[in-house]
Amino acid sequence: MKQFISAKHAYMGTMGLIVLSALSGCQSAPEENQATEGKNKFLVVEQQPNGKFVVIEEAPTDGPSHAIIRSTDENGTVTERVMSEAEMKELADQEYKKMQEGKSELNAEPHSEGMGLGGTILAAAGGALLGNMIGNALMNNSNFRKNQDASNRSAYHRSAGGMSSSAASGTQKKSFFGGSSAKSTSGGGFFGG
Repeated sequence: MKQFISAKHAYMGTMGLIVLSALSGCQSAPEENQATEGKNKFLVVEQQPNGKFVVIEEAPTDGPSHAIIRSTDENGTVTERVMSEAEMKELADQEYKKMQEGKSELNAEPHSEGMGLGGTILAAAGGALLGNMIGNALMNNSNFRKNQDASNRSAYHRSAGGMSSSAASGTQKKSFFGGSSAKSTSGGGFFGG
Protein backbone atom coordinates (compact mmCIF):
# COMPACT_ATOMS: atom_id res chain seq x y z
CA MET A 1 0.00 0.00 0.00
CA LYS A 2 2.87 2.37 0.72
CA GLN A 3 4.24 2.05 -2.84
CA PHE A 4 0.82 2.94 -4.29
CA ILE A 5 0.60 6.09 -2.17
CA SER A 6 4.13 7.17 -3.02
CA ALA A 7 3.45 6.56 -6.73
CA LYS A 8 0.30 8.69 -6.42
CA HIS A 9 2.29 11.49 -4.80
CA ALA A 10 4.97 11.23 -7.46
CA TYR A 11 2.31 11.40 -10.18
CA MET A 12 0.69 14.47 -8.61
CA GLY A 13 4.09 16.15 -8.20
CA THR A 14 4.94 15.48 -11.83
CA MET A 15 1.57 16.82 -12.99
CA GLY A 16 2.11 19.94 -10.89
CA LEU A 17 5.51 20.53 -12.51
CA ILE A 18 4.02 20.07 -15.98
CA VAL A 19 1.26 22.58 -15.28
CA LEU A 20 3.72 25.12 -13.83
CA SER A 21 6.03 24.62 -16.79
CA ALA A 22 3.17 25.13 -19.24
CA LEU A 23 1.98 28.28 -17.47
CA SER A 24 5.43 29.84 -17.31
CA GLY A 25 6.01 29.02 -21.01
CA CYS A 26 2.84 30.83 -22.02
CA GLN A 27 4.07 34.11 -20.61
CA SER A 28 7.73 34.05 -21.67
CA ALA A 29 7.39 34.88 -25.39
CA PRO A 30 5.79 38.36 -25.06
CA GLU A 31 8.32 39.33 -22.38
CA GLU A 32 11.22 38.31 -24.63
CA ASN A 33 9.74 40.31 -27.51
CA GLN A 34 9.31 43.43 -25.35
CA ALA A 35 12.87 43.11 -24.09
CA THR A 36 14.33 43.11 -27.62
CA GLU A 37 12.07 45.85 -29.06
CA GLY A 38 13.92 48.85 -27.64
CA LYS A 39 17.43 47.37 -27.77
CA ASN A 40 20.18 48.98 -29.75
CA LYS A 41 20.96 47.35 -33.08
CA PHE A 42 23.98 46.11 -34.98
CA LEU A 43 23.31 46.05 -38.73
CA VAL A 44 25.15 44.98 -41.85
CA VAL A 45 23.68 46.90 -44.79
CA GLU A 46 24.60 45.98 -48.34
CA GLN A 47 24.18 48.07 -51.48
CA GLN A 48 22.47 46.23 -54.33
CA PRO A 49 23.35 46.55 -58.05
CA ASN A 50 20.31 48.86 -58.48
CA GLY A 51 21.82 51.29 -55.91
CA LYS A 52 19.31 50.43 -53.18
CA PHE A 53 20.29 49.08 -49.76
CA VAL A 54 19.14 45.99 -47.86
CA VAL A 55 19.89 44.72 -44.37
CA ILE A 56 21.60 41.36 -44.60
CA GLU A 57 22.47 40.93 -40.91
CA GLU A 58 20.83 42.35 -37.81
CA ALA A 59 21.26 41.68 -34.12
CA PRO A 60 20.47 43.37 -30.82
CA THR A 61 23.53 44.76 -29.05
CA ASP A 62 24.25 45.93 -25.52
CA GLY A 63 26.54 48.69 -26.80
CA PRO A 64 25.54 51.63 -28.97
CA SER A 65 23.79 51.01 -32.28
CA HIS A 66 26.10 50.85 -35.28
CA ALA A 67 26.08 49.59 -38.84
CA ILE A 68 28.52 48.31 -41.40
CA ILE A 69 27.71 49.71 -44.82
CA ARG A 70 28.99 47.46 -47.60
CA SER A 71 29.11 48.64 -51.20
CA THR A 72 30.64 47.33 -54.42
CA ASP A 73 31.99 49.68 -57.06
CA GLU A 74 31.89 49.16 -60.85
CA ASN A 75 35.22 47.26 -60.70
CA GLY A 76 33.84 44.76 -58.19
CA THR A 77 35.82 46.17 -55.27
CA VAL A 78 33.93 45.78 -51.99
CA THR A 79 34.29 48.58 -49.47
CA GLU A 80 32.96 48.61 -45.95
CA ARG A 81 32.60 51.48 -43.55
CA VAL A 82 31.29 51.64 -40.01
CA MET A 83 28.42 54.02 -39.36
CA SER A 84 28.21 55.30 -35.79
CA GLU A 85 25.02 55.62 -33.77
CA ALA A 86 25.09 59.42 -34.20
CA GLU A 87 25.25 59.07 -38.00
CA MET A 88 22.47 56.49 -37.95
CA LYS A 89 20.27 58.75 -35.77
CA GLU A 90 20.83 61.69 -38.09
CA LEU A 91 19.88 59.64 -41.19
CA ALA A 92 16.86 58.08 -39.46
CA ASP A 93 15.67 61.50 -38.24
CA GLN A 94 15.99 63.02 -41.73
CA GLU A 95 14.07 60.09 -43.24
CA TYR A 96 11.37 60.29 -40.55
CA LYS A 97 10.86 63.99 -41.34
CA LYS A 98 10.60 63.14 -45.06
CA MET A 99 8.07 60.45 -44.18
CA GLN A 100 5.95 62.92 -42.20
CA GLU A 101 5.98 65.24 -45.25
CA GLY A 102 4.97 62.34 -47.53
CA LYS A 103 8.26 62.48 -49.47
CA SER A 104 9.85 59.21 -48.32
CA GLU A 105 10.03 55.84 -50.06
CA LEU A 106 8.51 54.46 -46.87
CA ASN A 107 5.18 56.17 -47.64
CA ALA A 108 4.65 54.30 -50.91
CA GLU A 109 4.16 50.64 -51.74
CA PRO A 110 7.51 48.91 -52.29
CA HIS A 111 8.45 48.68 -55.99
CA SER A 112 11.59 46.61 -55.64
CA GLU A 113 13.81 45.11 -53.00
CA GLY A 114 15.68 47.69 -50.97
CA MET A 115 15.51 51.43 -50.40
CA GLY A 116 17.78 54.40 -49.96
CA LEU A 117 20.20 54.26 -47.04
CA GLY A 118 18.14 56.55 -44.78
CA GLY A 119 14.96 54.54 -45.34
CA THR A 120 16.78 51.28 -44.73
CA ILE A 121 18.27 52.53 -41.45
CA LEU A 122 14.92 53.90 -40.28
CA ALA A 123 13.11 50.69 -41.23
CA ALA A 124 15.62 48.46 -39.45
CA ALA A 125 16.35 50.47 -36.30
CA GLY A 126 13.83 53.31 -36.03
CA GLY A 127 12.63 52.39 -32.54
CA ALA A 128 16.15 51.91 -31.19
CA LEU A 129 17.42 55.17 -32.70
CA LEU A 130 14.48 57.55 -32.32
CA GLY A 131 12.60 55.98 -29.41
CA ASN A 132 9.87 53.40 -28.98
CA MET A 133 7.09 55.97 -29.37
CA ILE A 134 8.20 56.76 -32.94
CA GLY A 135 8.91 53.08 -33.57
CA ASN A 136 5.34 52.20 -32.57
CA ALA A 137 3.93 54.98 -34.77
CA LEU A 138 5.94 53.65 -37.72
CA MET A 139 4.71 50.10 -37.15
CA ASN A 140 1.10 51.31 -37.47
CA ASN A 141 1.83 52.36 -41.07
CA SER A 142 1.19 49.41 -43.42
CA ASN A 143 3.42 50.78 -46.21
CA PHE A 144 6.26 51.19 -43.69
CA ARG A 145 5.92 47.53 -42.64
CA LYS A 146 5.88 46.37 -46.28
CA ASN A 147 8.99 48.43 -47.08
CA GLN A 148 10.64 47.18 -43.90
CA ASP A 149 10.11 43.60 -45.05
CA ALA A 150 11.35 44.41 -48.56
CA SER A 151 14.58 45.96 -47.27
CA ASN A 152 15.47 43.47 -44.54
CA ARG A 153 16.73 39.99 -45.41
CA SER A 154 18.18 39.17 -41.99
CA ALA A 155 17.05 36.01 -40.23
CA TYR A 156 16.67 38.03 -37.01
CA HIS A 157 14.13 40.36 -38.65
CA ARG A 158 12.12 37.43 -40.00
CA SER A 159 12.01 35.64 -36.64
CA ALA A 160 11.38 38.80 -34.58
CA GLY A 161 8.66 39.90 -37.00
CA GLY A 162 6.92 36.54 -36.68
CA MET A 163 7.00 36.72 -32.88
CA SER A 164 5.66 40.25 -32.66
CA SER A 165 2.80 39.70 -35.10
CA SER A 166 1.53 36.57 -33.37
CA ALA A 167 2.13 38.03 -29.91
CA ALA A 168 0.39 41.26 -30.83
CA SER A 169 -2.63 39.64 -32.39
CA GLY A 170 -3.25 37.30 -29.47
CA THR A 171 -5.34 35.04 -31.66
CA GLN A 172 -2.98 32.11 -31.86
CA LYS A 173 -2.53 30.01 -28.73
CA LYS A 174 0.42 27.71 -28.25
CA SER A 175 -0.10 24.26 -26.85
CA PHE A 176 2.05 22.75 -24.13
CA PHE A 177 4.24 20.97 -26.68
CA GLY A 178 4.90 24.10 -28.79
CA GLY A 179 2.37 23.56 -31.57
CA SER A 180 -0.47 25.86 -32.48
CA SER A 181 -3.85 25.10 -31.02
CA ALA A 182 -5.37 25.75 -34.45
CA LYS A 183 -3.67 22.54 -35.65
CA SER A 184 -5.11 20.49 -32.81
CA THR A 185 -7.72 17.95 -33.78
CA SER A 186 -9.17 17.52 -30.31
CA GLY A 187 -11.84 19.89 -29.09
CA GLY A 188 -10.24 20.60 -25.72
CA GLY A 189 -8.29 18.83 -23.14
CA PHE A 190 -6.91 18.56 -19.68
CA PHE A 191 -4.24 21.28 -20.24
CA GLY A 192 -6.53 24.06 -21.47
CA GLY A 193 -6.77 23.24 -25.20
